[in-house]
Amino acid sequence: MLLEQGGGGEDGGGSGPAPSVNVLGGRLEICSLKPMTGFFRNGCCDTSDQDVGSHTVCAVMTAEFLKFSKSRGNDLSTPMPDFGFKGLKPGDRWCLCAPRWQEAFAAGQAPRVVLRATHQGALSYCSLADLKRHAIDLV
Repeated sequence: MLLEQGGGGEDGGGSGPAPSVNVLGGRLEICSLKPMTGFFRNGCCDTSDQDVGSHTVCAVMTAEFLKFSKSRGNDLSTPMPDFGFKGLKPGDRWCLCAPRWQEAFAAGQAPRVVLRATHQGALSYCSLADLKRHAIDLV
């Protein structure tokens, strides 16, 4: 699945999404619509200057990663109905903060990633080689 994006401009500055390019240099694909993910809640791991967490890695949740993330103060599995968040479960795809993915990688807990849905902005925090080692969409 692909998503057209307007706005953002060539430099990715401003308040709109940065150019929708994935880590492989192609068009950014949708990460997940159910659950709805992304900094802009558009299903894509788009980013902008406002996205200080860099929600750019399309990650496939595992029980191990969800436990790891919760232990680091980011509970992604507990529902928060007041915010319309049902909680994530293993198998869900989610636009994860690139620094969190890198932290999990260093701890041996990194979840698998969807490269075609991972924004090129993730490369500011993660190496392409490491992301490729965890990719589910390389053939």
